[in-house]
Amino acid sequence: MRRDEWSRRDDRPRRDEWSRREDRTSREDRPRREEWTHRDERTGHEDRRGFAERPRRESRPHRDGRSREQDRPARHTGPRHIAGNDPWREREERHARAEAERVEADVWTAYRPKAAVAAEVTEDNGFAALGLPERLVERLARDGITEPFPIQAATIPDALAGRDVLGRGQTGSGKTLAFGLPTLARLAGGRSRPKQPRSVVLVPTRELAMQVADALEPLVHVLGLRHKLVAGGLSYEPQISALARGVDLLVATPGRLGDLLERGAVELDGVEVAILDEADHMADMGFLPEVTAILDRMPAGGQRLLFSATLDRGVDGLVERYLTDPVVHSTDDATASVETMEHHLFLVEPQHKKVVTAWLAARPGRTVVFVRTKLGADRVALQLREAGVMAAAIHGGLTQAQRNRVLGAFREGTLPVLVATDVAARGIHVDDVALVLQADPPADHKDYLHRSGRTARAGEEGAVVTLALPHQRRTMERLLAEAGVETKGLKTAPGDDAVAAAGGREPSGEPISDAELQAVVAPHRSPRRGRGGRQGGARPQGQSDLSGPASGRGRVARGSGRRPHRSATGRSG
Repeated sequence: MRRDEWSRRDDRPRRDEWSRREDRTSREDRPRREEWTHRDERTGHEDRRGFAERPRRESRPHRDGRSREQDRPARHTGPRHIAGNDPWREREERHARAEAERVEADVWTAYRPKAAVAAEVTEDNGFAALGLPERLVERLARDGITEPFPIQAATIPDALAGRDVLGRGQTGSGKTLAFGLPTLARLAGGRSRPKQPRSVVLVPTRELAMQVADALEPLVHVLGLRHKLVAGGLSYEPQISALARGVDLLVATPGRLGDLLERGAVELDGVEVAILDEADHMADMGFLPEVTAILDRMPAGGQRLLFSATLDRGVDGLVERYLTDPVVHSTDDATASVETMEHHLFLVEPQHKKVVTAWLAARPGRTVVFVRTKLGADRVALQLREAGVMAAAIHGGLTQAQRNRVLGAFREGTLPVLVATDVAARGIHVDDVALVLQADPPADHKDYLHRSGRTARAGEEGAVVTLALPHQRRTMERLLAEAGVETKGLKTAPGDDAVAAAGGREPSGEPISDAELQAVVAPHRSPRRGRGGRQGGARPQGQSDLSGPASGRGRVARGSGRRPHRSATGRSG
């Protein structure tokens, strides 16, 4: 058959000759449901082939009462592939926008202060007397915070008045709320623009940045503001995305903020308030060039708040260059507190040092053990676990995820002993630390003050014990005098009354395995397939990923952006 003899479309019946709906069997003439039921004579099973009459889908209303006929898009004749001519896609986008608006409304409703849950603000509320917005005072009262610390009572009124403030106070004196509350009060009611944060808080380490962001988060939300944490070791994408949407309060480490500035992800032209927290620690870690470069990109005339325990190592230069007629508030001198701390200097023989360390670490409550090096931290933590004391090390050789897990377990109380180097410990801001044990003596009196500041925070009591070998006695006594501590060295051995007076007790002596350690620091970790087929980049079987000095050094260096050498030594950026 030739091609021209094939059946053509015009040989088919015309559309108007097709069977019309009115020619079909009407619903009344169709068999009823019971007549559709088929019974198998052999098995006796009934197969229902009929269905109950129900209204057409188009006539059934939505859950919200709208008719489906009203929601059905109009019939179109244009091709589907032309952009903007697809009503079904438009309908999906419309529903997606409505859902996003509903979720956003629910989130705002959840954070918005309600009269039913707002705590009563009494006349003697100290924060209300400082002139803070009522919503902030109510939110603090819900957490039982009604009386400001001395540094807060001193600095908040001047900061609210728009003055530049220089605050000098030790760690744990309440500086976060001292600068956070007046900054949020100033930002309330304003609106941020894409890539232009309205305030910036610079802190030296990732851990401190996380804690500042966590402490201010409920206060940020109660005012309807937005904040973001940017720090090395964390993913770039969420940080860049949040900045593109607009951020009111930006908590940052100098290194990561410098990286984002170079990428063009953030601009500092709209910064109204700049805060430098623990400026002396940033100077110690070599971040002053980055800090000055960041401050130079902020508009002149903005408010500056600087908090530091000391003004040496270049901090005084920052004050002179960037603060205008600052109000100076100093709640204490650069000496250790003797009112809420007990200070002890134990002189131990070399063969007794490991045992005395285990006795003191076995005391009840949280304990931070300080050592000089990363290898020393791993060694001391292992020795404590062999003696029956649950302990883990934290230092710059761990990945950020590992450090977060260890700090999380320490904060929750499941890990009672934390062995830390000086650099890593700058991010440890945990309340209720009962003892600071200096297994290795500090280098100078400033390091002593920094270490002792981990305990006796916010007016709580604590003890500081320093172990020194006999030949280190004179050096330590001179260092303690410079730190304002009046105490003499005492020869000590395991089981002595002096050890017992400091809360020490004999450890169990039952070794703690790596598996038991992992059950504490990573109780809910699920195995993930990593590179080379190993799960989650885990170490060989039987070796803990937190038990050795080689734990994931590379990941920290890659996560810190353009300064890998700093992350490798624990310098956050």
